Parts: sequence; C-alpha cells; structure tokens
Amino acid sequence: MNDAVTNDATRSSHDRPADARGAARPPLALPGLAGKTIVVTGAGRGQGLAESAVLAASGASVVAADLAPAAPPALLEAVAGLPGELIYRRLDVTSSADWADLADRLAARAQGVHGLVNNAGVAFRARLGEIERADWDRVIGINLTGPMLGMQALVPLMHQGSSIVNIGSAAALTPHHTAAYTASKWGLRGLSSAAATEFGGRGIRVNLVHPGYIETPMMAGAPAVMAQAQRALTPLERTGEAHEVAAVVAFLLSDAASYVTGAEIPVDGGFTSSMGVKYMSDAIRRATAEDTARS
Repeated sequence: MNDAVTNDATRSSHDRPADARGAARPPLALPGLAGKTIVVTGAGRGQGLAESAVLAASGASVVAADLAPAAPPALLEAVAGLPGELIYRRLDVTSSADWADLADRLAARAQGVHGLVNNAGVAFRARLGEIERADWDRVIGINLTGPMLGMQALVPLMHQGSSIVNIGSAAALTPHHTAAYTASKWGLRGLSSAAATEFGGRGIRVNLVHPGYIETPMMAGAPAVMAQAQRALTPLERTGEAHEVAAVVAFLLSDAASYVTGAEIPVDGGFTSSMGVKYMSDAIRRATAEDTARS
C-alpha cells in the first residue's frame, strides 16, 4: 500500500473544477470534524471523492483508499488548498490482508481512528435469471463483505464517539431488478443494524445512507431511460449530485450527530418515500388538465 501526499497545496477554491451542473462549488465545511482521522473507501472518484473533499474542508485527516496504486489526480485536485490532511492508501476492500495492513499502519500513527466510510461499491445490472455466479460473488464481496472486513479491522482502533457510515442505496429500500446489487445493499442494511447494536456499548455509532440516482461515474453506464424514469418518480424532479450525499455522510461522522446511531437516511430527492405516488399524481393532473381543455 502506497503513501501519498499530505495536503499542503496552495490552490484556491476558485481553481476547482466545475461540478456536474457547471458551477464551481467549494466543498462544504462542517464543524466537529477537525483533527479526526477518517477512512474513506472508494475515494478515487464519485461519492468517495466528494466525501473526502468535505472531510478535508472540515479539517479532518482523511485516509483515502482505493484500488489505484497512487492518489488519482482528481482526488488531489479536489482537496488542494483545504485545511485537512490527505493520506492515500491502495486498498482492495475484499482483501483481509489489505485491511490488516491498513489497520497496522494506522495503529503506528498512534492517533486512533475516529471514522470509517464504507463507500466502495460496484453496480451490476443483470437480472435474477441472467446473473452468473462469479458476478454475484464479486458484487457481494465488494458491497457487503468489504464493509464487514473494514469494521472488523478498524473498530479495535476506534475511540468512544467514533462513527461508521455505510453507503447503501435506494435499491436497498425497493425491489430493484439488479439482483446482486440489490441483495448486497439489503444485506448491508442488516449488517449495519447488527453493527449499531454490537458497537453501541462502546460508544461507536453506525449509520446507513441510501443515495438515490446520483450523477457519478458509477451511473454513467446506466441507460438514459433510467434517469428519465427516476426524475418522473422523484418529488424533487431531478437526479442528485455527489456533494449532496457527502454532506449527509459528514454530518453523521461529526459530533453534531453524537446521538444518532442505527439510522437509515435516504438521500434520494424523495424517491423512496413517494412509493410511485408522484408518477400517479402527475398522470392524474395531466389527465385532468386534458379533460378540462376538451370541455
């Protein structure tokens, strides 16, 4: 596993790349995170990158982990000029040996671990009748076994008041057709609930965030009809951005959420709460307007 840079760059927030909607957006900074050591998996892009940036903006020491041998340029760009520290480690979340190595390196820092974001994940859109066993095992290994291994490895280094945030999905709240992905995220719900109960007596909080359709590289391969349907079924009538998920994750890691554990928080524009009622309501509204126009 490779060391990377600490965050001593001087680039200002005005030099940051544009966000998904084209406007420069400095990362949000939250209180109650400065000086904390927080591990983020899948940190090289998408939500993990956004989470790392928010934490660095809040003064945390971010241990950003991903499969790349060195910190991706986009990650370095995202945290440049922010007050926190960035330490990059190569990590395969399915590898017990990688997790053990990371835990040993963090123990050697003698600062403990204050937070873990199990963000790394993989999407696979095969239906139940189509999926091969190897693909099933790969998805479950990354999305479900990975968070389990991460908690096993790092909880021994955590203090009272530490926080774990597991990244679920709106698919964990619905019967989404992507069999392996959906099963992995439903399983992560159970694992997170068990962990919140298991670790609560030690003062360690465990919460679950369920992103909806978020504009990230993971979703780049989704069919266009999926985004169209998502907007039609979502009360806010748009897809989400990675920084909107990152802000909720950072809150759960912060001291502001000190009495929040075992919670499941959708960040989905109201998609899962509406249960398709928005689509029906809009259809009724259109039909009523057409009837009125004809009369």
